Amino acid sequence: MSISASQVSSLRQRTGVSMMACKKALEETGGDEEKAIEILRKKGAAKAVEKSGRATTEGIVVTKIDGNKASVVKLLCETDFVSKNEEFRKIANDTADIALRDGADVAKQSAEQPIKDLFTKLGENMSIEVKVMEGEGIGDYIHSNSKIGVLVNLKDLDTEKAKDVAMQVAAMNPSVINPEDVSDDEVQKEKIIWEDQLKQEGKPEEIMGRIMEGKEKKYREANALMKQSFVKDGNKTVEQYLEGNSVIEFVRFSI
Repeated sequence: MSISASQVSSLRQRTGVSMMACKKALEETGGDEEKAIEILRKKGAAKAVEKSGRATTEGIVVTKIDGNKASVVKLLCETDFVSKNEEFRKIANDTADIALRDGADVAKQSAEQPIKDLFTKLGENMSIEVKVMEGEGIGDYIHSNSKIGVLVNLKDLDTEKAKDVAMQVAAMNPSVINPEDVSDDEVQKEKIIWEDQLKQEGKPEEIMGRIMEGKEKKYREANALMKQSFVKDGNKTVEQYLEGNSVIEFVRFSI
């Protein structure tokens, strides 16, 4: 059966794959466009397996809040070009909405087929992460480039402070909420480095212990959200800014 240029063009517009691949799929299906799409999807799925090792270093982060529940989605791809694609962004937003309604696991599963379909059209490896948070003091922050997204839950409801603390997390990337939350194993690894540095600097053995204690305190506080210098007022820590309120949890997704 002869396949016309208009048939090939129509299939290309619907799938985004090459003209040659469209023509071959149409020839295999006797010109049936819907069956041709299924063939291309199957081939796309095979390609996705082959390309699964390719780095996904671009993408977007989306947050959504509804009452006392919030979701954050990180959808990754290979190029900035695809990260700006409307269908790509729709998958991220739809997944965030589903996560609010049905939970993170259901949302992630719901994204599988749309991601496969878009892979067939665009030929890029993609992956997705989804988190849901519940609480009375939720706030969020998305950086202007959509590459960093944060959810924060405060003990007491304060919309303005929750958003400010979410911005703090985006900017300063703390690993824990309080200094004591930094793991002892992590500190011990740092101590080995500090000790070697102090020996190279020729510090006397009798003051090494005090210096190490100071370094540990500084390290724990630098990585703890509540003790960090507040980005909007360097004269306060986040703890001081919260004026008795506290952070229960936070999630930070970045690309």
